[in-house]
Amino acid sequence: MTITMLPPLSPQRVHDENALPAAAGGADFGPLPEWDLSDLYPAPDAPELTRDLDALERACAEFARDFEGRLLSLSPTKMLECVERYQQIDILAGRIMSYVGLRYYQNTTDAARAKQMSDLQDRITDATTKLVFFSLEFNRIPDARYTEVFSAKDGPARYKPVFDRMRAMRPYQLSDELERFLHDNSVVGAAAWNRLFDETTAGLTFDVDGEQWGLETTLNLLTDHDRARRETGARALAAVFGKNVKLFARIHNTLAKEKAVEDKWRQMPTPQTARHLSNHVEPEVVEALRNAVTKAYPRLSHRYYALKARWLGLDKLQVWDRNAPLPGETPRLIAWPEARSTVLEAYAGFSPKLAELAQPFFDKGWIDAGVKPGKAPGAFAHPTVTTVHPYVLLNYLGKPRDVMTLAHELGHGVHQRLAAGQGELLSATPLTLAETASVFGEMLTFRALLGKTTDKAQRKALLAGKVEDMINTVVRQIAFYDFEVKLHAARAEGELTPEDINALWMSVQAESLGPAFEFMPGYETFWTYVPHFVHSPFYVYAYAFGDGLVNALYAAYEDGLPDFQSKYFDMLAAGGAKHHKELLAPFGLDASDPAFWDKGLSMIEGFIDELEAMEN
Repeated sequence: MTITMLPPLSPQRVHDENALPAAAGGADFGPLPEWDLSDLYPAPDAPELTRDLDALERACAEFARDFEGRLLSLSPTKMLECVERYQQIDILAGRIMSYVGLRYYQNTTDAARAKQMSDLQDRITDATTKLVFFSLEFNRIPDARYTEVFSAKDGPARYKPVFDRMRAMRPYQLSDELERFLHDNSVVGAAAWNRLFDETTAGLTFDVDGEQWGLETTLNLLTDHDRARRETGARALAAVFGKNVKLFARIHNTLAKEKAVEDKWRQMPTPQTARHLSNHVEPEVVEALRNAVTKAYPRLSHRYYALKARWLGLDKLQVWDRNAPLPGETPRLIAWPEARSTVLEAYAGFSPKLAELAQPFFDKGWIDAGVKPGKAPGAFAHPTVTTVHPYVLLNYLGKPRDVMTLAHELGHGVHQRLAAGQGELLSATPLTLAETASVFGEMLTFRALLGKTTDKAQRKALLAGKVEDMINTVVRQIAFYDFEVKLHAARAEGELTPEDINALWMSVQAESLGPAFEFMPGYETFWTYVPHFVHSPFYVYAYAFGDGLVNALYAAYEDGLPDFQSKYFDMLAAGGAKHHKELLAPFGLDASDPAFWDKGLSMIEGFIDELEAMEN
């Protein structure tokens, strides 16, 4: 367990190269909201920020003075005091880094913002080095003593799930000196390479018909109604990714090697082990998910894309056709007020409480929606700390998929608000469950729109869009996971050239997308900008986990499971206090059952069945 160094963002929702919708240059979506970060600090030079930095440094020094070398002898009451003081330090550090991190993500090319984030991260790293002893010494407490202290009525029993997860790292714990070194070195290790990646991708420009466009708007051409425009966007992306591929290969080589070195010292059995431990999920559960999805490729993505090729009148799909609008689908840009009302009404249809929890995001400056130079790409929800509230970042460009992204990120935000009641240490949800509320929010919004649609062509377009989103969330993410597995295995054998990484990428693309596709020269470099591979290795399976889980949950909801809404809110409010088995038991679900994943995949198949039936 470590103090947060960077904002604990839910990883950016860039499922793939078509994750965001097509833009219309200069379109008027109505006033788009911007963040009001004053709930964290009034300004970057605010005295409150200086005060909290000083308080953090004092709190770390006093914590080490009072508890280092004494954890084994603490009474239950004293252990509770120790844990709660640690939690307050976590809140202080999280508040500071949330503020400077969110300002940085608003404009990653602003040198002053980047400098402040780097300087404060250095300062907080120095202060919290004094706390490295805590998890190391705690994990040396014998099991019998640990059980005694954490089962006492006047002790820290409610925090036991946090420390159970921490103690799962015991077999992989290094010496105190090495752990301190890794802590101190973090700011010039992965964090520095992450920053290089962020600033590089934010600064890329693409030549589109003689105009220089940013990454977001160029990516969004890939869902344009005009096929020539989609091809222009794809080729512009390929040209720039190709020019920068050596830098991105260096970033991936370095991060994969750094991870391999640390994993070797910790004696982690696989590169994925650390992610599974942090997710509090068993490797066999992830493997069952992965196997169920790859087995389903022919009846999901291969089948759907063959259908889409017929709709488009093509013998083969090109990569720029994958998320193309359907023939006859009317182009429509959705103004921000309509997007807002669409999502809130869908949420309210499930429960007024859900809409009430989402409402303040729109009213109080908790969303930053516009596309701006230097702004981080994609979308995310950041919980900040439990004493404040989450913030949502979007790059809103007015297409239906943007509305779904809004529904998705608000789901995260609502989840984070509900889980905040657990307190800082218990609020964080393992990534396998962190996508539950977001994907459920999308499903509610989709079902609400589908229920209002009587026109056959519009219904077909909605269903096709949902199938494509689900394929992106399930099939593509498992393909991404396989790419990472291959990448880290290959890096263990030596330095990877850009061509080596390109080949690994294309191997999973062909397998997952199927025979309906041809791949243009240059597509082999499209791994370069996907942020998950850099920021959160092996995160991507959490999207597929969340989609399968939500499909099973939604089936229980449609079947009229008694008290579903109250059970759902209880699950979200649990945060990280319960294991996925406990959380799913009230719904009669068990993710460790291999058949569980087939239930979720069958919902996607059902939508494809309906689309095929429309052909007759």
